[in-house]
Amino acid sequence: MTLRISALTTAQMAEVDRLMIEEHGILLIQMMENAGRNLAELARRILEGQLTDRKIIVLCGAGNNGGGGMVAARHLHNRGAEVTVKFAGDPARLKDLPAHQWRILGTLGLTAEQEPDLAESDLILDALLGYGLTGAPRGLMAEWIERANTASRPILSLDTPSGLDPTTGIPAYPCIRAAATLTLALPKTGLFAEAARPFVGDLYLADISVPPELYRRIGVEVGPLFAGDTIIRVN
Repeated sequence: MTLRISALTTAQMAEVDRLMIEEHGILLIQMMENAGRNLAELARRILEGQLTDRKIIVLCGAGNNGGGGMVAARHLHNRGAEVTVKFAGDPARLKDLPAHQWRILGTLGLTAEQEPDLAESDLILDALLGYGLTGAPRGLMAEWIERANTASRPILSLDTPSGLDPTTGIPAYPCIRAAATLTLALPKTGLFAEAARPFVGDLYLADISVPPELYRRIGVEVGPLFAGDTIIRVN
């Protein structure tokens, strides 16, 4: 059976998040956990099912996308990977949920005190910027995007490659060039744009537990996309 997969704009995805929390009582921390757990699982599959002693560096920003990356780091650590998390900013400025995830990582000793060498990793996870990106990345965000791109290691992005406009698909400078992207709930429209192809890589979709009834509220009909797996290949 071929399933038709709809795509959402940034505004539609923001409305999905609002309805999840305000009307369905599915909290952001639950969605973040689902996103991070699925990211960790796709990382395992990319590394051919072998996580023990594999070096994975997770690049995180201050938003909820970064929180999802932190959740993934915890799951990867629990499953035997050698994980280092680099936060591109001042941890003291983290909002409540990402700060909560950061504290957990601190107790596990996963937060990088020194600059990690991206070129020594088996896989880089990009959780720097999410679908709320406006304008080109700047400062430390831009610096770590450029470092990741020049490390010549495979990159797995969460939701959208950092620096890519999720609605139009127009890449800013700099923009992560991912080997694979795990988008959440439904793909963002920009991920299918011709200009986005060199940056998105292989596109996957992960379940974060959005009910079909919610999609109908915004005029989108969604079938049982995840009947067989919580992660599906889109392209």
